[in-house]
Amino acid sequence: MGFLSSSSVSVSGMTAQRHRVTTISENIANAETTRTPQGGPYRRREVIFAAVSNDRTFEQELLEQDRSLSDATEVKVVGIVQDNRSPVLKYDPGHPDANEEGYVEMPNINTMEEMANLMVASRSYEANVAAFNASKGMAQAALDIGRSS
Repeated sequence: MGFLSSSSVSVSGMTAQRHRVTTISENIANAETTRTPQGGPYRRREVIFAAVSNDRTFEQELLEQDRSLSDATEVKVVGIVQDNRSPVLKYDPGHPDANEEGYVEMPNINTMEEMANLMVASRSYEANVAAFNASKGMAQAALDIGRSS
């Protein structure tokens, strides 16, 4: 794997984790949102990643399955999906969105779970930065060796 391809993997990983952090932040910010333009309470969202490998056919992937991870060239956000968990009912008869019985549908967002996910995304981003810097350092060392020869 060359310098540019290793840097590309790290950069795509940082970009993917940035999307994840943004989505988690939106979840936390909307943990109390009871009314959305689509109707009903806010629905938690989650980012879906995929490892994208070089331009091989499906048949080639199957034949070289054990090498597929070493040939990955980027991480890609393939979608953002909504969580299907049902909303939490909270008794608050004075709330403008309360139903006839006085219950309000609240987003089913666990702030502690979101904070844990945010920490994982942050650490993953940091790992990609470290890999990028290591790759950059190796390229710089190779250039320095070339200059001194």
